[in-house]
Amino acid sequence: MYLTKNQYDVLVIGSGIAGLYAALKAAEFSRVCLLTKGELHQTNTWLAQGGIAAAFGEDDSPEQHLADTLEAGAGICDRDAVAIMAEEGPLHVAELIQLGTPFDSSRGKIALTREGAHRRNRVLHCGGDATGRMIQETLQQRVIDHEAITVCENIFVTDLVSSQGIVSGVKTLSGEIYRAGSVILATGGLGQVFSRTTNPVCATADGVAMAYRAGAEIADMEFVQFHPTVFYDHRSEETFLISEAVRGEGAVLRNAKGERFMDSYHEMAELGPRDVVARAILDQMLREESNQVCLDITHRDKSFLVKRFPTICKMAEQAGYDLSCDFLPVSPAAHYAMGGIKAGVNGETNLPGLYACGEVACSGVHGANRLASNSLLEGLVFAARAVKYIEKKGKTLPAKMNNQAYEQAALPLVQGVGTLRSELQRRMFEQAGVLRDGSNLKELWHFFEKNARLLNLKAVNRQEWELQNLFTAASLIVRAAMHRTESRGGHFRLDYPASDSAWMHRLSWSNKQKGDYSREYIAV
Repeated sequence: MYLTKNQYDVLVIGSGIAGLYAALKAAEFSRVCLLTKGELHQTNTWLAQGGIAAAFGEDDSPEQHLADTLEAGAGICDRDAVAIMAEEGPLHVAELIQLGTPFDSSRGKIALTREGAHRRNRVLHCGGDATGRMIQETLQQRVIDHEAITVCENIFVTDLVSSQGIVSGVKTLSGEIYRAGSVILATGGLGQVFSRTTNPVCATADGVAMAYRAGAEIADMEFVQFHPTVFYDHRSEETFLISEAVRGEGAVLRNAKGERFMDSYHEMAELGPRDVVARAILDQMLREESNQVCLDITHRDKSFLVKRFPTICKMAEQAGYDLSCDFLPVSPAAHYAMGGIKAGVNGETNLPGLYACGEVACSGVHGANRLASNSLLEGLVFAARAVKYIEKKGKTLPAKMNNQAYEQAALPLVQGVGTLRSELQRRMFEQAGVLRDGSNLKELWHFFEKNARLLNLKAVNRQEWELQNLFTAASLIVRAAMHRTESRGGHFRLDYPASDSAWMHRLSWSNKQKGDYSREYIAV
């Protein structure tokens, strides 16, 4: 039984940079409730090491940032969305500074570094490699202290609620309905679809799945970014992200023979786009029949490394490695979803009352491959724009709301939830990961068909809901990957290894007819 007792003007789901910033902006003119499935800090933002990109340098400009982003996006970015992000980004980063975010400085100025596929030094960072955590701490304290914001932690949102065709709230696992004039999804990524990921355990595609069930359009799901350099000790299977910024400071990649290899894959070598570097690493691993390649930054002295990368140095030391004298074993892992809920430049979706921003959204700003350190910036810019759009449109609830109680069907629990989740993750990493082909994708699709009943059961606990959400997102990824018969950005097919000009468009999927789907092409 679902009970309604919580009504607000704006409802924000998610507590990463996009959710926190949206809540703060909305609180300037409305009553806001922020819901998060765990504690406030349990987000991808908290784990972000590299930094946030913005054209602050004297030799830089929004136009150059635009050009670099378009190039990394492999021809299918939404140019208008990218231009907005590049132009408005510095204003919002400046606001982070005003709010007290302690960005690192050098000689009295904000320190700027360079990461993969950037042609200028434009990445701001905090605490060396603790950028996301420090931004999160700054924003979440402001949110906690704001009288107009109600924060509800450990609330698992299961589905969207609609009244008169307008999204007007959400259902929760506990049996409550939260209602609002506008609902902003900022639920983050879907990395847990894959067995190897940099994402936290809570990144289970909840936002994409609930939006799809409600009829929202979902775009660009075939494009998943695999971070090239994730520490991987095959003996312990321990993993942690090694920021792009390490390569920005001169680290090089070496194969099992100790030889550098990136020069033969891209003109920018180790600083090439992430999709190129990830495939190059995997190619070397396959050639050498190795579990990893190595990252070498031993030419830098220890004092510099400890100051610039304190978090990475500490984690490496705990694993038995010293960055100043040891090569680190690395290999790719799922890191970021370019796809998500199709959203306009104001966060609007095809469902009235529903907005999306941050990683869960797909405005087309990343195209087929995200430029390093653009994700935090995207979260700021489009969260602010969504809230501004909501303020302009008004935030009232429908005149007549359907307050019916929703019955939770008492069906048997899914057997072996944990085992099935692990099998899904393993299959997705092996068959729909960095390298794909038609036969593996079809085999995966048969696996989905075999387990299709899962999506028709009524989940009764968090584990079952997460499993359903993971299956929904995984099937969207595989369906799009099967359909796109070319290679582009984060989508690489061994049976179609070249890019095809006939595919210079994007794919959008929706569940407008229950139990079926429709496909649309998005021009670029």
